[in-house]
Amino acid sequence: MIEVEGLTVRYGGVTSLDDMSLTFEPGTCGLIGPNGAGKTTFFNVLSGFVRPATGTVRAFGADLLSMAHFRRARWGVRRTFQTEQAIEELSVFDNVAMVHEHSRLGGASRRGDVLDAIAFVGLDADPETRVRTLGAGQRRLVEVARAVVGRPRVVLLDEPAAGLPDEETRHLSEVIRRIPEHTGALTILVDHDMSLVSACCATTAVLDFGRLIASGPTAAVLRDDAVIRAYLGVT
Repeated sequence: MIEVEGLTVRYGGVTSLDDMSLTFEPGTCGLIGPNGAGKTTFFNVLSGFVRPATGTVRAFGADLLSMAHFRRARWGVRRTFQTEQAIEELSVFDNVAMVHEHSRLGGASRRGDVLDAIAFVGLDADPETRVRTLGAGQRRLVEVARAVVGRPRVVLLDEPAAGLPDEETRHLSEVIRRIPEHTGALTILVDHDMSLVSACCATTAVLDFGRLIASGPTAAVLRDDAVIRAYLGVT
């Protein structure tokens, strides 16, 4: 599990996360909120790109904030970004293998692990295909394959379905639901597609202006009056 206590992030006079305290249980958890609510900032804290002003984060008993960002990658923190990170001129295989090199696993299992990650996401392309030749949905699956290769402990998915048509979103939903079972990783999903969040996440937390306003079973959270007001814009 991930235990967050009193997490605060400030950028000058702006408080991006305001005394956030929350426990993420194993499985797939949702993290939602309006634009600017602090969701990506939270991912940046977990990834090591942002240092909080106060607070603690413990992941499976480890003090995550005490680790350098490159050590977190080896320990098992993985994420996707809103902008693609795969290198277009490299093959699918090489893009996924690059992440495996920074995992806890040795090189002896690399080829099998990489092919397993590509097969897991259901990418219907030759592993030697260059990423630049793939469609948008296929490229998104490459990003997820990079996040799940090498036995991660924590997988952070930042709007993985943005801009995808319904059919590709449904496929991605199936993949996301199976990540904890396949890898053992606690998975946190940020997305504005409430159908995707509902399909994938047993529990969901909601941020608004950096403050946690609701958390619990996803269906109940999405019916919460405070969430409806803040996130859905309904009074």
